[in-house]
Amino acid sequence: MTDPVHEAPPDPRELVVRPIGFVRSPFADRHSAPRQPSLAKDTPAQIELLPQAELEHGLSDIEEWSHLWVLYWFHLNAHWKSKVEAPRSERRRGVFATRSPYRPNPIGLSAVKLERVEGRVLHVRGMDMIDGTPVLDLKPYVPYTDHVDANSGWLETTGSPKDPGPRFEVSFAGEARTQLEWLKAEAKLDLEEAVVRILSTGPVPHPYRRIKRDGAGYRLGLRDWRVRFELDGKHVRVVSIATGYKAKVLADPNATPNAETALEVHRAFAAAFERR
Repeated sequence: MTDPVHEAPPDPRELVVRPIGFVRSPFADRHSAPRQPSLAKDTPAQIELLPQAELEHGLSDIEEWSHLWVLYWFHLNAHWKSKVEAPRSERRRGVFATRSPYRPNPIGLSAVKLERVEGRVLHVRGMDMIDGTPVLDLKPYVPYTDHVDANSGWLETTGSPKDPGPRFEVSFAGEARTQLEWLKAEAKLDLEEAVVRILSTGPVPHPYRRIKRDGAGYRLGLRDWRVRFELDGKHVRVVSIATGYKAKVLADPNATPNAETALEVHRAFAAAFERR
């Protein structure tokens, strides 16, 4: 059964929300972005405020804080769902019992580490937002009041660990390593960090993470690429990488890509690895 998709709830009152800036991160889409800030604690990113003097003045004294709350808008979500399939749940849950982005008002909240401020640009780590995300507000993270002794809700009854940090070792077979190096050299595309981040936290088939069974192994959909891997206990072995486009699309000179990588890269990759 598929849960219905809802339009934003009507409200006779008008609430005006304007972005104060935008996220600049290495995550191009929702599938490549980490599910929680802790999974990207070492990934640098920026929050670039709009070129307004008032906003830049509002950053005065913010460098005295080590961490910030970032309120932002899930701008790619046009609808919301009353029940969602959370990544670590065995069944659908009410949206308000999850951190899902499919909310009546698509507002997100993440804590990030502030490294430095340069003019109206904040350099941070621990960013789980995709590039271009509108930022609504910034607030200091205050440990004595923001850190509380809380439970983990339904996560405590699912059998999943409360801490979803790295639990699997990820390695790359010879062909996969060669393909990664080709993409880095020929297309300036580095997939390794994203592959390790996703698979090290649990390579279990789930629609949210675009992981599916593939014969005796598994396949991860990462943007417009397909990563095939095998699982042996707590060890994930990445076997190969393939383009996500069918041969007829690659052969069509009028085709346009549906992700950020140009089709010419996929055509060259297919010629180098998939048609030998």
